[in-house]
Amino acid sequence: MTKSSSYSTVNMVICLIYSMSKWISTYFEILPNIGIMPIATSLLER
Repeated sequence: MTKSSSYSTVNMVICLIYSMSKWISTYFEILPNIGIMPIATSLLER
């Protein structure tokens, strides 16, 4: 039980990090074109 639950947690974290890295790379490709730096800063400060 513990082994499988810890495995699924690790799996979930890896999936999360992977999707986040994809989202962040896409976001930083789009960001310069739109020029919404103040919005990004406010989101990070929240």
